[in-house]
Amino acid sequence: MAANTQKAQTTQQPQQLYRGIVKQVTSGDCVVIKSLGSKSLEKTLMLSGINAPRLGRRVNPNSADSVTENDQPYAFEAREFLRKKLVGKEVCFVRDANAQNVDRGVLYLGREPGTGENINEAIVSAGLAEVRRLNKPTETETLLVALEEQAKAKNLGKWSKEADTEHVRDIKYTLENAGSFVDSFSQKPQDAIVEFVRDGSTYRLLLLPSYHLISVQLSGVKCPGFKRDGDQETAEPFADEAKQFVESRLLQRDVKVVLEGLSNKSSGILLGTVLHPNGNISEYLLKEGLAKCVDWSMGNVTSGTQRYRDAEKSAKLAKLRLWKNYTENKSPADEANRKLSGKVVEIANADGLVIRLNDASFKKVFLSSIRAPRLADFPSFTPKADKKGNQLYDVPYMFEAREFLRKKLIGKKVNLTVDYVQPKSNDYPEKVCCTVMLGDTNVAEALVSQGLAKVIRYKQEDNQRSSRYDDLLSAETRAEKKKIGIHSAKEPVTMRVADVSTDLNKAKQFLPFLQRSGKMDAVVEYVTSGSRFKLYLPKETCIITLLLSSIDCPRMGRTPVNGSSSTPSEEYAEEAYLYSKTHCMHHEVRVEVESIDKVGNFIGQITTLDGQNIAVGLVEQGFAAVYKTQSTSAALFSLLNAAELKAKEKRVARWKNFVEEKVVREEVEKNEPQERVINNKKVVITEVTSDLHFYAQLVENGPKLEQLTVQLRAELAARPPVPGAYSAKANELCVAKFSMDEEWYRAKVLSVQSNGTATVFFIDYGNRETTKLTNLAQMPAGFEALPAQAHEYALAMIQLSPDEDDNEIALDQFRELVLADPEAEFSINVEYKSGSVELVSLYDVKNDDIGKRMVAEGYVTVDRSRKERRLQKLVQDYNKVLASAKASHKNMWRYGDKEQDDANEFGMSAPRK
Repeated sequence: MAANTQKAQTTQQPQQLYRGIVKQVTSGDCVVIKSLGSKSLEKTLMLSGINAPRLGRRVNPNSADSVTENDQPYAFEAREFLRKKLVGKEVCFVRDANAQNVDRGVLYLGREPGTGENINEAIVSAGLAEVRRLNKPTETETLLVALEEQAKAKNLGKWSKEADTEHVRDIKYTLENAGSFVDSFSQKPQDAIVEFVRDGSTYRLLLLPSYHLISVQLSGVKCPGFKRDGDQETAEPFADEAKQFVESRLLQRDVKVVLEGLSNKSSGILLGTVLHPNGNISEYLLKEGLAKCVDWSMGNVTSGTQRYRDAEKSAKLAKLRLWKNYTENKSPADEANRKLSGKVVEIANADGLVIRLNDASFKKVFLSSIRAPRLADFPSFTPKADKKGNQLYDVPYMFEAREFLRKKLIGKKVNLTVDYVQPKSNDYPEKVCCTVMLGDTNVAEALVSQGLAKVIRYKQEDNQRSSRYDDLLSAETRAEKKKIGIHSAKEPVTMRVADVSTDLNKAKQFLPFLQRSGKMDAVVEYVTSGSRFKLYLPKETCIITLLLSSIDCPRMGRTPVNGSSSTPSEEYAEEAYLYSKTHCMHHEVRVEVESIDKVGNFIGQITTLDGQNIAVGLVEQGFAAVYKTQSTSAALFSLLNAAELKAKEKRVARWKNFVEEKVVREEVEKNEPQERVINNKKVVITEVTSDLHFYAQLVENGPKLEQLTVQLRAELAARPPVPGAYSAKANELCVAKFSMDEEWYRAKVLSVQSNGTATVFFIDYGNRETTKLTNLAQMPAGFEALPAQAHEYALAMIQLSPDEDDNEIALDQFRELVLADPEAEFSINVEYKSGSVELVSLYDVKNDDIGKRMVAEGYVTVDRSRKERRLQKLVQDYNKVLASAKASHKNMWRYGDKEQDDANEFGMSAPRK
């Protein structure tokens, strides 16, 4: 303790004068003084010559046999008198010469006894302390007695005539219901006194005027603490400095405290923010590098978490104390690419979105730092064993979370900030995690605040998290307090949904009811292709698969399954799919069911809420064509025909090469031969398409193609192309590796995708494939001279069934007939042309007519629109076997004569027998 000496004028030995700062007042006659030096030594001083009333205490607070001692009357007033006068102030005192085991003396407020206020005299004058009488009164005692008598005469302090019971505190040491206690203050600042500092972030406070003695831990921050091992207590690095920092500013100061939550229900420690007149102590600790932000309680902070993060960041950059070894992690991501915007077109479960960006590309992103509900959140919940396992309906609150996002976001423009990219691991793909803003609303925060998602917890040093992570924590805390969503104490329930999308028997049971219901509300859960949808009917609580009726829409390709080869998408299938997905995916629509196919798919129409019929839209865009033989109603058939006429007039998509039928007919009739011409050519069939067209090579040109292929591969072997060097462009000739044999073939680029792939057409074989751009190369000079060897043909005189499933069966049969033997040769005779496609009679090695056989077995029907005189004999032969197939109910005729039913529906008279 620093001290100055002073020689007394009236005594034989000098008195020692001590100076320091009052750290704490423990009672009306006892103070703790801290030295002015850097060593921070402390002395406890008893004021000599006086006795103040004793403060109450709780003896053995951690024991079941604890005893509570109440305040003596006026004890708290005496303590407060000194606290308000002395704490944090510089004082000096003279230690009594006769004091033995304790420090006793006269305390002065100020640096010198001559100019400072005598505190011993001051508290006696206020009537808050009693003079201790000695056998031989001293001059000091005599003065104190005189002051005491004056206080008695004035009825001051303990000498007042008021009842003593009014001056005894009723201290509440325990809380019966800590949660309700915290909620009762509604996060409003309350007056308090800091009675004790356990460490830099944990204090004991006395609430005023209720006299609740509570332990409070700072929300959102944590200082180094003290670890106890038996009787030994070890300080963590900077723990002492953090404690002293707080004691020098808060101990026994008047503060405001905002109670915000519970640190631990069993310990009784509350969470809160302590506000000094000069500011928030948490921010000061963070700025000085004496505390760190902690996620587990950050959600309770009500004063603005960003200021906490900013304060911590400033300490990190300055490498103060706890952050002396801090190294900043700089994100390698391009800042410009972190900001995106686009329209939401799909909701993936309850935490992912598919965004159509401003450049028309699609990007799947996930909401940063949150996760959707899962079964592990409900340990007491047992899903039904007979369910198929669709987590959207089986996991409690998953459907509600998806619906919350769907209703809020689908079709809306949002702004995204890429926070981090979660790398691919095990079976999980790479995830781009973003903060998604709808106007000023943080979508993830809104979802969490409804109790429909949980916030992911991270290690303290892990910065790969949402840029608004603290807002998410606060939202989760609010949801927990409200006990809503996944935080509810109620027994969770799941959706009861009947999935009839793949069950033919269930579909048949539902069909009459759905047909009678007319137009029904539905949500499009999934778009498989331009004309195939999976729908959820909320009123009927069922899921169905619906195919658009009355249109022919190109089919999407198929990925290889169990070793099977992939099937490329038909022309304009991708465009039709994108059209339907953009207009329907996760939108609320109106659906009308007309019928059902043989596997349980419903057939009908979908209309958006703004009145757009999807089938009509697909036809008008030129992505689909109208069935000429059936429709659900005359009105719809008229709409579809009008839409198709517009598409033809605009020459869009599939109608880009359309020529007016009248002009074609006149040209054909002008040049049409009077007799059927037989000019058979031998071919090898290499590919069959989904519309029953096929590609074939002329046998006579086989040697030329073989020679060219050998030379092409030799050239590429001698000068291997550099992978990725070739820049593919649509409609450009190139060479491509075929996936089945990894050999080079001549090809044409059909389209280039943004994911590093391209769809190519092998011009000598007629098949298509989507492959990596690294499997393409520029065609060497001179190898384009030989014309494409794959010629497209179609079977003359036949027509496919309007039923997709019948078509699949017909295609399988045709492939079996023509592709079973890759070396088999066939003969073709061109009968007529449709656009650029030659329609032929196809004969096998036994000279059997393949088209006629397909008709005879009921796989296809006859095209009765052919009126050419030279073809009538052929038409009659085909019609004869067609009649036999119908009579025998073969394949597409197994349910009867569909053509007759369609004719009656459109008011046509039945054909004469």
